[in-house]
Amino acid sequence: MDFLFIIILGGLWGSFANVCIYRLPLEKGVVSGRSYCPGCKNQIIWKDNIPILSYLLLSGKCRKCKNKISPQYLLIEILSVIVFFLIYFIYGVTTTTLFLIILSVGFIIIFFIDLKHFIIPNSLTFPLMILGFLKSFDPNLNTLFPNYVNSLIGGVFGYGIIWSIIFFYKQVRKKEGMGLGDAKLLSVIGFWFGWIAIPFVIFISSIIALFSVIPSLIKKSKNMSSQIPFGPFIILGCILYIIFAVQYKNLLFG
Repeated sequence: MDFLFIIILGGLWGSFANVCIYRLPLEKGVVSGRSYCPGCKNQIIWKDNIPILSYLLLSGKCRKCKNKISPQYLLIEILSVIVFFLIYFIYGVTTTTLFLIILSVGFIIIFFIDLKHFIIPNSLTFPLMILGFLKSFDPNLNTLFPNYVNSLIGGVFGYGIIWSIIFFYKQVRKKEGMGLGDAKLLSVIGFWFGWIAIPFVIFISSIIALFSVIPSLIKKSKNMSSQIPFGPFIILGCILYIIFAVQYKNLLFG
C-alpha cells in the first residue's frame, strides 16, 4: 500500500512538474486556471488529466482536436514516479525522503526548462536555497546533509565559483559565458549538501557536458562558442554525488 501511494504521489507531482515546465518560461501562474490543450486551447477534463493513464488511453492525442501531445508529458510523469519510488525504497518514511522528493521535483522542472529555454527561474532556485539552509538546523539530519555552517559555506561557495568563472571569462573573451542561473543552481546544491559537494559536482558535470558536445563538435553542428544549457549537467552531477557521497567522503577523509 505504501508503494502504491508513493507511485500515485509521483505521478501527481510529475503532472504538476509538467505544468511548471510549460508555464514558468511563459511567466504564467502555475496554479491559475485549468490545464488546456496547446493546440485547440480547450480545457482538459479531469478524466483526461490522470497522470500516465490518460496519455496512454488517449494514445497521446487531445480528445477534441486530435493533435498530438508531446511525449515529454508522459516521460516526466514516469520519471517522477521512478524517482519517488527509488527515494522511498532507499530512505523509507523519513525526513530525508521528504527533502529529497521536494528537491527532485525542483530538479526535474529546472532540468527540462533549461534544456529547452536556456533559463533557470529564480522562482525555483531561491525557495530551494532557503529550504536547503533551513533544513540544516535539524540536528537529526541524515549524514548526506550538512550542518548549518557547512550549508552556508556551500551556498556561498557554489554561487561564488560560477560567478568567478563568468567574470573571468567575460574579461578574457569580452562576452558572456555561463549564466547566473547556473550559479544559483550550484548555490542550491551547496546549501543542500555542503561545500564538499561543490568540487565533485563541478568536475563531474563538466566531464558529462564535454562528452555530450564532442559529437556535435566533430560534426561541426556546434562550435566552442555555441550555447549549451549547463543546468541539466549540474543536476546530473548532483545526482551522482548523492549516489556516491559516502565513497567520495571516505576517499577524501579516510
